[in-house]
Amino acid sequence: MQFDTKLAVVLRDELAVWQKTNVTAFLVSGVAATQPGVVGEPYRDASGNEYLPMFVQPVLVYEADAAALRRAYERAMSREVELAVYTQELFETGHDEANRAAVAAVSEDELDLVGIALRAERKLVDKVVDRLRFHP
Repeated sequence: MQFDTKLAVVLRDELAVWQKTNVTAFLVSGVAATQPGVVGEPYRDASGNEYLPMFVQPVLVYEADAAALRRAYERAMSREVELAVYTQELFETGHDEANRAAVAAVSEDELDLVGIALRAERKLVDKVVDRLRFHP
């Protein structure tokens, strides 16, 4: 099935595996919480157990060095694409309020980005992630 939108995550390539998985989980939660129609119906097995709903479309995960991640961020911002951001400082915080304070403490030019997530029209996402490679 072809979707009109793409859901993409861009991660800094130098992160440890545990950091990549943690950052991805945090970033996509922002998309799930704010994008109508991105989450489907609950799952049910043949025994009648119900499970939480998930995204209705694949999540494309890319990796990039710091400069390429910054370029993707700037492309998204210039196109007014809504983003979730994760900065290096968030590895040092312990709760949501501290996370938001860490991001609020620096200007957009000084964000030490380690990941972004976005869901937008396919062509917009393609322009944001142009020349990035899929995460292996």
